[in-house]
Amino acid sequence: MTATPVAVCPPLSLYIHVPWCVRKCPYCDFNSHAIKGEIPETAYLNAILEDLDQDLLYIQGRPIKTVFIGGGTPSLMSGAFYEQLFDGLRQRLAFSTDAEITLEANPGTLEAGRFESFRAAGINRLSIGVQSFHPEHLQSLGRIHDQAMAHRAIESAQTAGFDNFNIDLMHGLPGQTPEQAVNDLQAALAHGPTHLSWYQLTIEPNTEFFSRPPALPDDDRLWEIYRQGAAHLRSAGFDDYEISAWSLPGRASRHNLNYWTFGDYLALGAGGHGKVSLAGGRVLRYWKTRQPDAYLQRIGSRTSGSEDLEPEDRPLEFMMNALRLKRGTSEQLYLERTGLPLSSVAVQLEQLRKQHLLTPDRLQATEQGQRYLNSLLEHFL
Repeated sequence: MTATPVAVCPPLSLYIHVPWCVRKCPYCDFNSHAIKGEIPETAYLNAILEDLDQDLLYIQGRPIKTVFIGGGTPSLMSGAFYEQLFDGLRQRLAFSTDAEITLEANPGTLEAGRFESFRAAGINRLSIGVQSFHPEHLQSLGRIHDQAMAHRAIESAQTAGFDNFNIDLMHGLPGQTPEQAVNDLQAALAHGPTHLSWYQLTIEPNTEFFSRPPALPDDDRLWEIYRQGAAHLRSAGFDDYEISAWSLPGRASRHNLNYWTFGDYLALGAGGHGKVSLAGGRVLRYWKTRQPDAYLQRIGSRTSGSEDLEPEDRPLEFMMNALRLKRGTSEQLYLERTGLPLSSVAVQLEQLRKQHLLTPDRLQATEQGQRYLNSLLEHFL
């Protein structure tokens, strides 16, 4: 299978990883490390900018469309850190005038004035990690905040001028009832968010929950939680534009949409992962040194590994992302982003459309296809 160079490079985003947190949550399999002592903000700032200097060849004249600062707990860093960071980034990168710049914030890490300082640094969207408003569920998830702190953090963000924000909530929690799940949604919606990430708790390897699994709701209860919660969100005007992402009209996460439509993204920070399209039809995935101390101490490139995404692997990679979207993508986008003709997946598309798992003229899963998405994707292996 041969790929042709793409005529126009995909949109370019930027992901920045902050690896520190106060305490590792028992369900978390992200690259996060409980901080002991003070965070080395100045050293990390310098490391990120040095890291970027080595990756400037990936930009190819494109502006940054979106930025997402994830973790870990990025809200542990000071406003001064982000102000200096974005000063350094803007010296090296061009940003779209309407760039979406999102910061993950956890309610237990916010002091008075912190949101104002984030906004002054240029951050214009927040993702607030509440997970639940029920005390027993917050405790079982190992969260460091309580219900009152969650409400206070959201209100403080709004007071600081953030009118575009996401609230992270989980469902399928230990002992959770459908009524409790809906109550969580009602509590979140009362604050007027533009976006909700509402996703089911899963047990991942290399987590405390994997070693000592909690008792989770059975399949019947999980379905009832989802059914009642989805109905409530739709009645509030939210659309599930992606499997676990709900937004008001026009307020979908532009950063995540770039991921799901096989766009490009630079990666900075310990453990960050990037994907870029290069000359000659190459698509490169790369990742940064995971351990914070090792990331800080490296000189020059902090990339610890990379691999070319070969043409034969691109159909699955594209579909794994695009078919998560409720509306999928156009067939033309497949050609533009993978460099492959539609004939490279023609047999699979015909089979799936005969089974009514894909719609006729788009790369879009039907309602039945969404239910059996993993089985659908196996056709592209």
